[in-house]
Order: sequence, then C-alpha cells, then structure tokens
Amino acid sequence: MMLEYLTYAALALLVVVFLSQAIRILREYERGVIFTLGRFTGVKGPGLIILVPIVQQLVKVDLRVMVQVVPPQDVISRDNVSVKVNAVLYFRIVDPERAIIKVGDYMAATSQLAQTTLRSVLGKHELDEMLAERDRLNADIQEILDKQTDVWGIKVTGIEIKDVDINETMVRAIAKQAEAERLRRAKVINAMGEQQAAEKLVEAGRILAQEPQAMQLRYFAALHDIAGERSSTVVFPLPTGLLDHFMPRPNNP
Repeated sequence: MMLEYLTYAALALLVVVFLSQAIRILREYERGVIFTLGRFTGVKGPGLIILVPIVQQLVKVDLRVMVQVVPPQDVISRDNVSVKVNAVLYFRIVDPERAIIKVGDYMAATSQLAQTTLRSVLGKHELDEMLAERDRLNADIQEILDKQTDVWGIKVTGIEIKDVDINETMVRAIAKQAEAERLRRAKVINAMGEQQAAEKLVEAGRILAQEPQAMQLRYFAALHDIAGERSSTVVFPLPTGLLDHFMPRPNNP
C-alpha cells in the first residue's frame, strides 16, 4: 500500500509539473513567441496557450509603450558650445518575432541607438536651435530612430529632449550676447522712429509750403502752445527773408 501511495503521489506530481509547463496564460498586452526544438513556429496570445513541455519554449513579449531615460550626453553644437543633453524615449514592439529573433536585447539596443542618434543630430545644430526649436529636433530624432529600429520590429512613438545644461561661463557669455542684442534692437527701433519722423516732417513741410496762410496759422498755433506754458518769454516768428534787407550786399566788381 505504501508503494502504491508513493506511485500515485509521484504521478500526481508529474502531472502538476507537466501542466505547469504546458499551460500558459498571456494577458491582453502580451504575446508569446513559440520555438519548437529551437525553431520559430509562430506568435500566440493573448489568452490560454498550450505547449509541449521540453519540445516547445515560449518567450513573452510586452506590447505596451515602454519608457527609457536617455542618460545625459556630452554634445558639442555646431557653434562649438559644449552642453549636456538628456531625453526620454517612448517606443513599443509591433512585431514580436523580429524583436526576439533579430536583436539579442532590444531594450539595450534601442537605448544605445538613441544615445548615438541624439549626439549626432544635435551636433549639427547651434545652441539657439536646441533651446528654441525642440519640437523640430524631437521630430528629426524620432524619424531617424524609427527607420533604424523598424528592422527590429520596434516603433518609436516619440522622444522628448528634457534638459540642455550649460556651464556658468557660457551662461554669462549668452547673457552678454542677449543684452547686446537688446541694445542693438533698441538702437535700430530708435533710428527707424527718427527716419519715419523725418519723412513725416518733410511731407508736412511740402504741404505747408503750398499754402502760405497755412504756415501763418502754424505760427499762431506755436505761440498759443508757448503761452499755455505760463512762461514769461514771448517768441515772435520772424521770416528769415526779412533779414536779407538788413544784411550788407557785397559790391560787384
């Protein structure tokens, strides 16, 4: 009886082990890459999967969007500015077969590829572009990564540049450059205002010259403005042509 009991217990244990190896349950976001005697035989899931123990093996693949933080990279911009740039990469597996068979570790491969692409793309742009045109740079990097990871069955859904760190010396230099740029713009705006005012004055002079009465009315308006200032000084306009009668005329030879 004891021997029969041990035999039944061993059979029960074998059945439990067999079932644990043969039955797999995959979630909605998981797929199973099946290998039969080492050869790829298909992708199954989600749900209940029946395997032949020892003969078949299953490798789970997660189809959800994965997030990887790209470590800070030392980048020298096109205008020779050294900065540290880090980013966040978003990708997902669209072909489990290629993700398992074509690359040994798709997570590490994608991370390394993102680092080299980030340095390569940003090195072709100036610092001002890195700071002001991040959306365009993100799109360029994503397009390059997506083309290269397509053979691995991976879709890059997005990449975002997080921080662009600059050393203090360069920050002070950029601040001086920005101040000089503001002064330049102020001078240009002032010069443009003087130019526009001069053009309007010339135009007004032409209009007043056409009607002498208009010039006289302008004189009276100026006197009214001076009187309104409560000043003891009284100014009378004197035509410059009147002074010609008091100036000595040169003797003709």
